[in-house]
Amino acid sequence: MSAKFPYKGRILMIGYGSVGRCTMPLLERHFDMPMSRITVVDAVDNSADAARFIAQGLNYVVNPLVAGNLAKTLSKYVGKGDLILNLSVEVSSLAIIEWCAKNGVLYLDTCIEPWAGYYDNAEIPEEERTNYFLRHSALELGKKFKKGSPSALVTHGANPGLISHFIKQAVLDIARFRGLDAKKPTTREGWAKLMRDCGVKVIHVAEHDLQVAGVPKRPNEFVNTWSIPGFVGEGCQPAELGWGTHEKKLPDNGVEHKVGCKAGIFLRQPGCITEVRSWTPHGGPMIAFLITHGEAISTADYFSVSEKGKPVYRPTVHYAYHPCNDAVLSVREFQMKNYKMQDDVRLLGEEIVEGIDELGALLMGDFGAYWFGSQLSIHEARRVMGPEFNATSPQIAAPVLAGAMWLIEHPDRGVVEPEDLDHEYILEICRPYLGPVVGCWSDWSPLKDRDVLFPEPNLDRKDPWQFENFRVRR
Repeated sequence: MSAKFPYKGRILMIGYGSVGRCTMPLLERHFDMPMSRITVVDAVDNSADAARFIAQGLNYVVNPLVAGNLAKTLSKYVGKGDLILNLSVEVSSLAIIEWCAKNGVLYLDTCIEPWAGYYDNAEIPEEERTNYFLRHSALELGKKFKKGSPSALVTHGANPGLISHFIKQAVLDIARFRGLDAKKPTTREGWAKLMRDCGVKVIHVAEHDLQVAGVPKRPNEFVNTWSIPGFVGEGCQPAELGWGTHEKKLPDNGVEHKVGCKAGIFLRQPGCITEVRSWTPHGGPMIAFLITHGEAISTADYFSVSEKGKPVYRPTVHYAYHPCNDAVLSVREFQMKNYKMQDDVRLLGEEIVEGIDELGALLMGDFGAYWFGSQLSIHEARRVMGPEFNATSPQIAAPVLAGAMWLIEHPDRGVVEPEDLDHEYILEICRPYLGPVVGCWSDWSPLKDRDVLFPEPNLDRKDPWQFENFRVRR
């Protein structure tokens, strides 16, 4: 991208955490607009991190958003034709989307957020604390809007978001490898049938954060490379996954949904204690957390093939996340404290001394396994963004930038998801901030090198791609 992106409207950024701090320099770099037309509304005072932009005219406001002040605050800073980037936690996506639809404002978030006190509220039924339910609510809300209503792009960060575009490119690569028609489909049905014809049975959002800090985690401290409240919040939600048509049986404590597309299930346990086997090219085999994410449901739904109203093909999809080692220790300590948050938190930045964040889509099935994604190193991240950033933030911020551009160019599409966008459009904008973007074939499966020390009698050796082969039992 050489010329700057022209935009005459205003931008309201809600939240200025790890993602907001990385997104702002991208807006400065790529948008042809003065900083005075951008406002940040933040729940806490992070203005010191925005000092350079405040000096250029950025309006920085400390004002925690709640249901009672939402409409008044939004109307003060944006109106028809303007854009909201919701990069916060605990500010309701649905409430903002509804306001935007009534007031002609474009909208983007990186996950569908509820109001505070939702994810860990035991009085709310487990089914309603899932991303499946939040997505269903967003899509149902979108159906109420008139045709041509302002575009609202939900869940467009790294994952969910960028990963959906990796998946589409991986499908095209596999199709070429298998000698199929690899012309880019133009419809949802075309994409689903191509994935089916490729023989894809399972998709992991396979991420291994290999960044290492010079200052290790201390006792009673939660350390991570991105939003700690965001990570803890989703880790406390029930583990959930898109549920494939090839699966032979529902897993132990697995629950099917009663409403919506019924493309996913959830487990009656939090994601931060649910573990699965997965693989990335650099990190190799890993035991990862099955953390709930919106793309697990939207991908499974988007790539479903139905006949006579019933699904005849759908892949199993879920997040397989190995955070950096200090974050793994933080999660273990969080578990030991019975899900009581540590007293101290630390977002890793300048203290990282080496490593990469390896984020991609691992597609598995008749062809074996194929991983496609980003291998962004800390050194490359600092070269393109600055010394204060880690290798995780650009992978989230770049899709926010690309999504904002797409919204401005497509302002009247109503509620949309990452799968509804042209993956090539998004990847072209994001690539300069992702480091090496590669595709890697592998002979890995969840059965590889098993039974080394002890026999595992419950494995399904006839079909390696059954979920129970991935699930870790302790």
